[in-house]
Amino acid sequence: MKILVTGGAGFIASHITDAFVNEGHNVVVLDDLSSGFEKNINPKAKFVKGNICDKELVEKLFNEEQFNVINHHAAQMDVRRSVKDPAFDANTNIIGTINLLQNAIKFKVNKFMFASTGGAVYGEQSYFPADENHPTQPRSPYGISKLAVEKYLYFYNAEYGLNYTILRYANIYGPRQNPFGEAGVVAIFSTKLLKGEQPIINGNGEQTRDYVFVGDVVKANLLTLKDPANDIYNVGTGIETNVNQLFHKLNNIINANKEEKHGPAAPGEQMRSVITSEKLFKKFGWKPSTTLDVGLKLTVDFFRNNLL
Repeated sequence: MKILVTGGAGFIASHITDAFVNEGHNVVVLDDLSSGFEKNINPKAKFVKGNICDKELVEKLFNEEQFNVINHHAAQMDVRRSVKDPAFDANTNIIGTINLLQNAIKFKVNKFMFASTGGAVYGEQSYFPADENHPTQPRSPYGISKLAVEKYLYFYNAEYGLNYTILRYANIYGPRQNPFGEAGVVAIFSTKLLKGEQPIINGNGEQTRDYVFVGDVVKANLLTLKDPANDIYNVGTGIETNVNQLFHKLNNIINANKEEKHGPAAPGEQMRSVITSEKLFKKFGWKPSTTLDVGLKLTVDFFRNNLL
């Protein structure tokens, strides 16, 4: 198949690109390199530098390449920036995606795979772990924009017959995660500790997340690539880990001997987030195969080899 991977120079989508290439697919990466890195792009994939909001570029690309599948990961993914600048978030995450969808219809793409969020779309959970039927009450413009795209996908399927798969990710970590943005506490803590710097934990550190290794997320994308069901799947571990626990695990792996230090709480930060992937398991047999301890060691090894 010919697959367009948007955001393919970024952390998650570069790993997915590698997997698609290894499976023998013809992959084109579209990325503006605003947060991704060209060194992440598989050399066997064709790279086009550009923004998903660029109407002329996207239409030209779709016309030339005639894609079978769109795997859409390009996004404004900083929750705090979305709060400060909701219009920028909406322009990238909603308008940019609509640009892709309009061309998907025009050029008869078979399927649209969308990277959504299993934390931000649910908001403060009413039960734990959240399944796909949990009420969606996003507390940030980022979560709202991701949920809006899910609704657009439903519309494009009902109106035009465009098949889709929505993957609601938990907190993904692993090699190639960008430690310089707001997203990715594992990457941020790892790089600080490796450099001998002191990580600062927001608030009391009791806020929990569901940390899933990027390699397991790649497997979920491979398994759902040919799924005809037009459905939504959570991709997580179902295990809560708080920030204090995460800090101590990384501190021990790196032998950094840093004390636990806290700063002000981040305004509007979700306190608990954990999702169940039982639906993905029942349908495809998917379950996370990388434990947090193993995944953290792999991630630390990557940063140790690439930072120092």
